[in-house]
Order: sequence, then C-alpha cells, then structure tokens
Amino acid sequence: MIVNKAYRYRIYPTTEQKMIFAKTFGCVRFIYNKMLSDRIDYYKETGQKLNNTPAQYKEEFPWLKEVDSLALANAQMNLNKAYNNFWKDSQHFGKPRFKSKK
Repeated sequence: MIVNKAYRYRIYPTTEQKMIFAKTFGCVRFIYNKMLSDRIDYYKETGQKLNNTPAQYKEEFPWLKEVDSLALANAQMNLNKAYNNFWKDSQHFGKPRFKSKK
C-alpha cells in the first residue's frame, strides 16, 4: 500500500515584500493591457499583427525597470498565447481581454 504525504506551507511576507509583490502585479497588469491596446490599435490601422516587447515601454515608463523583467516577459508570453489561440480557433477562444485589479 502506497501512502502519499503532503506538506502545507504558508508564508508571511514582510511589508517590504508585500510592496514588491504589489508593484510587480501592477506592472504586469499594466504591461499586458498596454501591449494589448497597442496591438488592437495597430491592427485597426494596418490590418497586420504587431510583435511588441516589454522592453519597448521601459523608456516611456521608467518605473517598469523596478520590477523583475521575467515577470514582464511572462505577461508578453501570456498575451502571445491568448492571441495565437484566438487566431487559431476563435469559436472556442474569444478575443484577449484587458486585465482588471479584481
């Protein structure tokens, strides 16, 4: 008989860590929404797909440099996956939606 064990962990971040998490989540949501709106606008103007990266926005918004770049890159990957799913099978996958705080 095989017995499975599980361990539960709970972390209690400090106030500084909570601020870092909040900044990171806010920046990820912002970059996702900004890239999505730019892609929609570009498609309406030209009828072509836009391949933008988070690095393009760091000059315009310097506070994006404060958070981890991999978190922003994951937001880009999530947006690319949402767009690819939409273009492949739009019946099952709707248009990518903007992310809200809730």
